[in-house]
This record gives sequence, structure tokens and C-alpha cells, in this order.
Amino acid sequence: MTKYIIVSGGVVSGIGKGVIASSTGLLLKTTGLKVTAIKIDPYMNIDAGTMRPQEHGEVYVLNDGGEVDLDLGNYERYLDVTLSRDNNITTGKIYREVIEKERRGDYLGKTVQIVPHVTNAIQDWIERVSKIPADNTGEEPDVCIVELGGTVGDIESAPFVEAMRQFQFRVGYENFALIHVSLVPDMHGEQKTKPTQTTVHALRGLGLLPDLIACRLIVQKPLEPATKEKISMFCHVSAEQVIGVHDVSSVYHVPLLLQSQGIVQYLHKRLNLGSIELTKEMKERGLDLEKRWRDLTGRQERLYDDVSIVLVGKYTDLQDSYMSVSKALEHSAFRCQRKLTLKWVNSSDLEPETQATNPAKYHDAWRAVVSAGGILVPGGFGTRGTEGMILAIKWAREQKIPFLGICLGFQLAVIEWARHVCGFTEATSTEFDGDTKQPLIIFMPEISKTHMGGTMRLGLRPTVFEAGSEKWSKVRQLYGGAEKIWERHRHRYEVNPEYLEKLSESGLSFVGKDERGERMQVLELPDHPYFVGLQAHPEFCTRPLNPSPPFLGFVAAASSHTVLRDQMNLQLKSFRPPHPVHAMVSEAELRHAEPTVPGEEAAIAAGEQQS
Repeated sequence: MTKYIIVSGGVVSGIGKGVIASSTGLLLKTTGLKVTAIKIDPYMNIDAGTMRPQEHGEVYVLNDGGEVDLDLGNYERYLDVTLSRDNNITTGKIYREVIEKERRGDYLGKTVQIVPHVTNAIQDWIERVSKIPADNTGEEPDVCIVELGGTVGDIESAPFVEAMRQFQFRVGYENFALIHVSLVPDMHGEQKTKPTQTTVHALRGLGLLPDLIACRLIVQKPLEPATKEKISMFCHVSAEQVIGVHDVSSVYHVPLLLQSQGIVQYLHKRLNLGSIELTKEMKERGLDLEKRWRDLTGRQERLYDDVSIVLVGKYTDLQDSYMSVSKALEHSAFRCQRKLTLKWVNSSDLEPETQATNPAKYHDAWRAVVSAGGILVPGGFGTRGTEGMILAIKWAREQKIPFLGICLGFQLAVIEWARHVCGFTEATSTEFDGDTKQPLIIFMPEISKTHMGGTMRLGLRPTVFEAGSEKWSKVRQLYGGAEKIWERHRHRYEVNPEYLEKLSESGLSFVGKDERGERMQVLELPDHPYFVGLQAHPEFCTRPLNPSPPFLGFVAAASSHTVLRDQMNLQLKSFRPPHPVHAMVSEAELRHAEPTVPGEEAAIAAGEQQS
């Protein structure tokens, strides 16, 4: 029987349920157990794909093309697993499933209600997905971490809370544990327990009793023994069931903080984890993971040399919009033994219009760009701020500053080259100007122009490197010299193949293309310290112990040429793919998983023939 650990939250949202859930799963993996994770988001959207980054943070993309909540990125990075779109449950998905069953007559004429039909659908979904193998063992997970989004008491999450109340009886006492994360505010040095008492009281009124109360303190001061005793007394739990989670120097220290308070021992006893038979290989794998994680956090504390990276983006007012990008930079900095200094520059601030309206902001933005060790331009949508991005790319190219362009950044690097090297002064994307005379970037022919959700080119896709490029391409060397690589995509636009010959003749090297050789997916300038662009989003495959190769090369180049050379040599000798399941995914499976909308099949087929 799979063991289930539910992580709920109280008082306020955004206090770190995802990190605590991921850290708990990581600790259980260090004991040799196989762990998977599910995120419940109570919003009505089918998925996160149509949400603005400033609305909900980053849209994280999975192998199967699922556009999901950014917490699934935490799960994949901490647990080193590969999840599917079904690992993200939303109210929209559940209601759609229930309504489809009602339309088919599956409920045999009964009145369809929240209880039991919606709550049963939630429980069935969790049980089904928790059995799906998530790591390279290909075996059913032993433990499933289920994070309940929002806070207890929200009207949106009420059906899910009720479903969990029922679920504890469906799976049995030894297979169900609840961790409740609550804010303990520190007011002028005094730790207040009343908010936690109130939220636990509300939770118990809904029929759920917390097994562990994780007290989140937004300060670097640990939970005081007197505070722990008070929460224990008024929340009907023992003192060992109250753990403190204060601010630490890095989120990678959170698992060790939880471990030091006996969370593994408690869950081992509470869930009877000793009943799960572990082989010697599983135990050794867990011990190796713990050692490598401790080494990572230990090295992080001893870093003195830094590397300065400037991120030039459109959504810098909410830094969660680029969560995976910042994590990929962190992981690469750890490997290069550098302390990451990441500066955020709003691309609009680099444009001449800002110089006229707000010169101080304009000069501050450019001061950050010209002093950067490396310049990164990430993905995005729409025309706002793109001219500022192009100016930053031009600076990086001409001044030989290490540059990495992701998705939109890749496309803008092509436009910048076309304008300033090839002489196509009006070059742009049809996303910005549908009537442009020089469309360097065009809408992909098979993509729907009427439906937004789930219709982009999504998920894990192959890239084939140019023959002979292993002798000179830094990117290919960082991938261990592989002929074909797999990365996750999320885009509607691509490089116009009509301009390919002129771009290549002028010196812009498209070193990586799709399997048909028609879509440009990786560009590189051979005579530059590091000038690389990828149509894909390699940040979605990064891991703390296994950084994304393009990001690793970028950070290494921004550190020094010596570090870059050493890292490429290391990658050539010891590279392993970011995803252990790469070899398990075929192009046919990807096409089968590609989301479509009603009536689009013929258009897609026509588009494929055209391309």
C-alpha cells in the first residue's frame, strides 16, 4: 500500500509548503524509499498555461507537455523524478472529468453532487497517479507527497479538504499522515502562536488532525522551546510533533533543518515505513544521495568567489516568474564553486523611451548590464520590452560578454544578428508586427490561432547537432559530445527558414536543429567566449546535483575561461542526461501526447505537411 503524506497550509499562502513538501520527500529518498509528488491547485483553470507570469509565477513544463504549477519544478529538482501533467490536479480538471462522466451517463441517472462525486473523483485521481513510476527504477513509488494549495478555510479548497478527510479512511491510518504548515509571526521578538492555534482549530473542525505542525518563521530566529510547548498544548499534539522552519541561508538547507528535528524518525514510526522492504541497493542509493546533498550544502557555505549574472526580462517585478531560470543558475554556480550574484533588469528600462521619462532608472539598468559577468535573456510573450532585450544582446555580442538566450531570448538573438550584421534593418517577429516586410521569426504553421491553452509546441523534444560540431561547439561538448539531446519546449514561433541561408553565410551558426533539419533550435557564435541561444527551456531539466549543461557553460564562462574549459572537460568525461527517462520517450509517444483542440486535427496535419 502506498503511503500518503498530505501537506496543507494555514494563515497565509506562499509560506513555503512546496519547499517543505519537497524537502520531506528528499529525506525519505535518503532512506532508500521511492517517492512521487502531487500538487493540488484549487483554481478553476484546467492548467497554468494561460496564466500571466505576474499572476501565478512561472509556468513549469513537463516532459509530456503539461503546463503546471511551479511547485512541480521543486518536486522534480529535489526528488530527481519525472512527473506528468496528471501530477497537477486543478478544480478545472476535476470538474471537467465529473461533467464528462455525467454526460456519458456513468452516474446512472443520479443527482451529481460535490459529495460524493467530486470528492470521489479527487481520491480516485490521487490513488491512480500515486502508482505511476516517477524515477529511473520504473517501479511503483512507496510514498506520495500531496501538497494542498491555498490555505485551510478557502472556499475554493473546501472540496479537496473534504476529499482528504474521506481519503484517510479509504487508505487507512498507517498509510495517511498530515503535515500542516502554519505561520508563526515574530512581533518585536515575541513569537505569536494564536494564528497557528486558530488554523489548527479550523482544520480539526473539518475532520483532519495534523500529525506534524511545521511552524514557519519569516526570520532567522529558530522556534523557541516555550513556543513549541504552547503550540503542543493548545493544538493537541506532542512536542515532537511541532517543528520549526525558520529562514536559513539557502532553501537547500531546509531538508537538513527538518532532519535535525527528527521528522524522518517520526514519519517512519507514524507510517510504519519499516514494513516496506528495501534492498541493499536501495539503501545504498539513499545513503549516497544524503552524502551528495550534504556535500552540496557544505560547499555552498564555503564559497568566496562570486559570479555576476544579469537577467534581462519582462516579468522581473515578480521574480517567481523565472523560478527555474534562477535555480538553473544556482545549480551551475554551485558546480563552478562560485557564489551567484543575480541582478534583475526590466528590459523596458534599457530602451531610449525610459531615458527620456526616467533617466535614473535607465542609467541604473545599463550600469548593471555593462558591469555583468554574463547576460541572460529568458523567455516571454508579447512585444513589450523586446527592444531593450535586443540592445542587451547586441552589447553582449559586440563586447564579448557571455550570453545565454532562452526561447524568446534565442529568437531575439536571431533578430539582433539580422539587423546589425546582415543589414535587415526592419527584421522582427510576426508576434510583434504581423505586417513586417522582414519576418525573421514566424508563427509555427501547425499551432492553433484560436485556442490558447495547451496548443503551443510543448514538452520534451529532440535536437540533433550538426555533424562535426563536436570539434568546436561548446554547447555540444557540454552535452558530452552527444549527437542528439532532449529538452523541453514551450513556444508558438520559430526562425523563418527562408532566411536561414543568409543568416548562416554571415556567420551565425545554427548548431542544433530538429530531427527533420527544418527547425532551428540551438545557435552559437564560434568566435565568442560564450554566445548561445536555445529555442528550448533547458532550465526545466536542471537538478541541484546535475546542472543544466547550457547554464553550466554560461556560468562557467561568466566566471572565467579557465573554469569554462575545466567544466567542459568534466562534462565530456562524466556527463549524464538531465533526465533519466530520455531514452524511454519516443517521438511517436510525444506526438500522441501533444494536446489538440476540437477541429484542429486536419489543420495540424496540413501544417506538418507544409513544414
